[in-house]
Amino acid sequence: MKKYISGLEKARSEYKPKLPNALKQGINSLILEKGALTTAEANKEDIQEMFPNLYGTPVITFGSGTAEIEHKTLNVGVILSGGQAPGGHNVIAGLFDALKEADSSNKLYGFLCGPSGIMEAKYIEFTPNYIDEYRNTGGFDIIGSGRTKLESEEHFMKTWETCKNLNISAVVVIGGDDSNTNAAMLGEFFMQKNAGIQVIGVPKTIDGDLKNEAIETSFGFDTATKVYSELIGNIQRDANSAKKYWHFIKLMGRSASHIALECSLKTQPNITIISEEVEQNKTSLSEIVDYICDIVAKRAEQSMNFGVVLIPEGLIEFIPEMKCLICNLNDALAHIEQDDVYASLCGWDEKIAYVKGKLEHSNSEVFSSLPLDIQIQLLLDRDPHGNVQVSRIETEMLLSEMVEKKLGQMKKAGTYKGKFSTQSHFFGYEGRCAAPSNFDADYCYSLGYNAFALVKFGLSGYISSVKNLTAPASEWIAGGIPLTSMMNMEKRHGKFKPVIKKALVELNGEPFKKLQAHRDEWAVEDCYLSPGPVQYFGPAEVADITTETIQLEQAKVKVKI
Repeated sequence: MKKYISGLEKARSEYKPKLPNALKQGINSLILEKGALTTAEANKEDIQEMFPNLYGTPVITFGSGTAEIEHKTLNVGVILSGGQAPGGHNVIAGLFDALKEADSSNKLYGFLCGPSGIMEAKYIEFTPNYIDEYRNTGGFDIIGSGRTKLESEEHFMKTWETCKNLNISAVVVIGGDDSNTNAAMLGEFFMQKNAGIQVIGVPKTIDGDLKNEAIETSFGFDTATKVYSELIGNIQRDANSAKKYWHFIKLMGRSASHIALECSLKTQPNITIISEEVEQNKTSLSEIVDYICDIVAKRAEQSMNFGVVLIPEGLIEFIPEMKCLICNLNDALAHIEQDDVYASLCGWDEKIAYVKGKLEHSNSEVFSSLPLDIQIQLLLDRDPHGNVQVSRIETEMLLSEMVEKKLGQMKKAGTYKGKFSTQSHFFGYEGRCAAPSNFDADYCYSLGYNAFALVKFGLSGYISSVKNLTAPASEWIAGGIPLTSMMNMEKRHGKFKPVIKKALVELNGEPFKKLQAHRDEWAVEDCYLSPGPVQYFGPAEVADITTETIQLEQAKVKVKI
């Protein structure tokens, strides 16, 4: 099928991603340097018992030189797993280029539609012309992605069979924390079976919660937050022009608030809610509403009946009483749905009243305080396990409706005299498939090239690591860390399982400290920034600059208080 490209894609196809100096010398001019032996993030004995072959291996760094490695032809398979993130195509391009540079007879197979592709042996063999069509473009449409998990003996056996049929000696899994956890499980399986098949991971997620000292950021976070920040900046300018709407904007980030924090630092909105702060302070839903109402009232006193509120997607799960309510609802609904009385009820008023009677008193009160459409949403949207689908709760609508109700009460009491009209937004999919920024284009290409270097040196159970990211790309440090070093045990669906630990916003970290230092000023004054669209051309200080988060974490920007 002919692939149609835009003018920007045509221009971007000519962009040559930058590599760290060590990798720039060529895939056949690398030496491997071993660092400290690793353990695990937590639950060390449990992780070691589950991964006896992968546990305790050293950190790896690549330098320039010539290593004596037995030459052999390598066939490699690659999988895109989970949600899309800008730059995935460049990971594959970097992997392909390194593989072909090492030996033109090497082959790269792309498994279609995620992990299910390798189990079902659905694949394509990449060619130079095919790869060239996707360089520096957004999306995962080069082979598609999927959310099937490689986690059972049956899955691993099917994967092994496919690899044997294609003579594949290494599998590269491009994914987030869950996908890379499964990559480690697959790698351990292959080692136990003496299959001779390596497994290498690549850190992907726009949420930004796959990070540590060696993984300074996951790819796609830079581009996605720039896209969202452009939209937020546009909305802020519109709000400041029309001067009549409060915009409630929910941002993707189910488990962590990195996106909301980064976008806040880029755009300086009036209010930014950080889930991790809410959880630490045990802030109630009513207290969040009161906080927003207080700022709305203060701005109204200055005749500023407009503003912008940023809300993380996963906020609800961090509010103590909402977490208790959802847990209680999950248990109650499991029994209610088998109840003939509930099935015979007509209309939502009767059903809601019945459910309230089955909840603990405190949870029933919280449920009663929610707007009707949110109550219905909690009862309707269930996952295959029968649990409330928290990610589908329209938190932006919930807060705007509760704020409006509270302001109405304040107006009757004479403590608020402004006008309050709202617009609600959810920015998620808008940022997942954008054309990667120069940073993500370079970073992803380096991650892919580096992933093959790990394969070439015979390593398995590692994740591709490129760090020192606030420096020019030439000074980036390439290497890898064991996947098991990022793991701990967590309870999933009632059972403890090994998982890569999610990195939440650190409240003692420099990025949050900057927000904390300025949030009172941004609340009542119009300090809005409009960062504009992603810049692909121009001076490095404009086109290649990375996130506020990384710059602050790496102490390249000083917090002004």
